[in-house]
Amino acid sequence: MRIHLLAIGNRMPGWVNEAYRTYAQRLPAECRLELREIAAPRRGRNMPVERLREQEGEALLAAVPRDAWVVALDEHGRGLDTATLSGKLDDWMQSGRDVCLLVGGPDGLAPACRARADLTWSLSPLTFPHPLVRVILAEQLYRAWSLLRGHPYHRE
Repeated sequence: MRIHLLAIGNRMPGWVNEAYRTYAQRLPAECRLELREIAAPRRGRNMPVERLREQEGEALLAAVPRDAWVVALDEHGRGLDTATLSGKLDDWMQSGRDVCLLVGGPDGLAPACRARADLTWSLSPLTFPHPLVRVILAEQLYRAWSLLRGHPYHRE
């Protein structure tokens, strides 16, 4: 199983790339995390935010692998604690289907992405900068995997 992290935006600061890689490389082949950056559409002076979100959503959905389990990251989604995420990760690995995590741009995720999602997940009631979301996702997936495997990284 692969976990595809589809995120709007490229050219992240070096610390974001380094922190993301730190956790993504710790995950084993059985649940490899792969980042695919999707360029944000050009923001014209009079471009409505809704249209930008729609374009981002179209690009995200076009990149979703066939038959993948889709998880939309959205502030209005369901909060998951570590044990619950670990259980979901186990279910995903047992299913054999790839998982696709959708992270929108600065204006949020398109309604079409939320509609396509099998799960809508909120990382926190707080708002995080989009580059940081990549790091948090990679760390939390590694933590969930370490809990499943009894690895000492996660201490309850």
